Order: sequence, then structure tokens, then C-alpha cells
Amino acid sequence: MPETKSISETKLNPEQKSIEPLTRPPLLHVSVQESLRKYIQSNQLKAGDPLPPETFLAQRLGVGRNSVREAIKALESIGILETRRGIGVFVKEFSFKPLLDNLAYGLQDSLRDVEELREIRRVLETGLIAKTIEMISAEDIAALRQLTESMRRRAERQESFAEEDQQFHQLLFRCQNNHMLSALIDIFWVAFNKASNFTSLDNPTPLATWRDHHEIVEAVAAKDVDRARQRLDDHYRGIQQVIAKNRIT
Repeated sequence: MPETKSISETKLNPEQKSIEPLTRPPLLHVSVQESLRKYIQSNQLKAGDPLPPETFLAQRLGVGRNSVREAIKALESIGILETRRGIGVFVKEFSFKPLLDNLAYGLQDSLRDVEELREIRRVLETGLIAKTIEMISAEDIAALRQLTESMRRRAERQESFAEEDQQFHQLLFRCQNNHMLSALIDIFWVAFNKASNFTSLDNPTPLATWRDHHEIVEAVAAKDVDRARQRLDDHYRGIQQVIAKNRIT
């Protein structure tokens, strides 16, 4: 009786083509999501515009209402749609919040990612500070000085001034009236602080952190672009040092 070989022992002829793995089709509710996206785009629906009822969508797509419902929930989770109870489903006004939440969650405790995020913030702000210096008003300078004075008082009491810090970076670029820039600054600031837990880290030199912000304002007020950029660089190096110290301890 001839010896039979197990499947694991069987060798394929080198000239034979290998068997290609099966490609799984996308889940049904994922396909429905894509159809709904295309429907919104092709009809140029804007924030507040309604979608057809679930029953209508299910009939037109040839799927069950549960698949439509799952797709709608998925699109709600990323901020594309919103369900108004008893009224219907509507296109939602665009928001960076879902991106912000996912970004912060995705970073978690990754030191490399936190450092990369800090670098993005640094490049963004140093690159745009010259435009701020061209456009900033006396009122904004006064508001920045008032804010940094509040930082100083908190620093002297060894208190955190995270809220003032976030306001500072928003106010510094408010004069550019760039809504996308404002949203990005908030995204990078909040995501960075969530990912690094920066507001809870021990800062051995809170007065030095205050002084960084103070010197940035004074450089902007003096319309000294090079000094403003240098002070922003100093500020972000200080942030890196605080994180590095807390990672070691």
C-alpha cells in the first residue's frame, strides 16, 4: 500500500501557481454607509438637510432596515449624521470633535506620538506667527497681557493654568480670522494634553512656563518676528523637557 503524505508534508510544484486567498466582501452595513455618503455628496446636502426615511432607504438599497440603522449609527459616530428623535435623520454640521476624540484615544501613552504631536504644534505656530504680527490689534495684545498676568499669579501659587494656556494659543492667532486654523490649534492642544496627561504632570518651573508666554507676547507687541519664533521654540522645548522628566520619574 503506497505511503500517503499529510497535507502539511505535501510540497507544491514550484511551477504551480499558489492559491489566492479569498477576498471578503465588505459588511453589508459598511456598503450602506458608503451608499449614504455618495447620496449626500451627489445631492450636495448641507448641514440640516434631511435624509429620506429608513424604510425608503432600505427599499431603494434592497437591504433590511437594520442594516440602514447600523449604517446611520456609524455615520453619527463620526459626525456626519444626527438623529432627531421623532423627526428623522439629518446631515450634521461639520465638527472636528470626533477627530479630536479619536486622535487623543489613538495616541494614548505613546511617547513617540506625543512628541510628534508637540512638533506639529510647534511648526504650525512658528510658521504662522509672522502673519499674526502683521495683523494683531492693540486690543488682542492687551488681552494676551491680561491672560499672561493671570498665568503669573497662578504660577506663583504653584497652580496649574491649563485653561489660560489653551486660551493663550487661540487668542494669539485669533486676529487671522482663520476658522480652520483655530480648529486645528484646539485639536492639537487638547489631543496633546489628553495623550500626554500634560496638565497633571509635575512642572518644576511654572514661572518659567509663564515667562515663555509673557516673552512671546512682548515679542509680538514689538513686532519682532525672529524673537517671537525663538520664544515659541523655547516654549515647546520647555514642554518637551517637562514630559521627559515625568517619563523618567
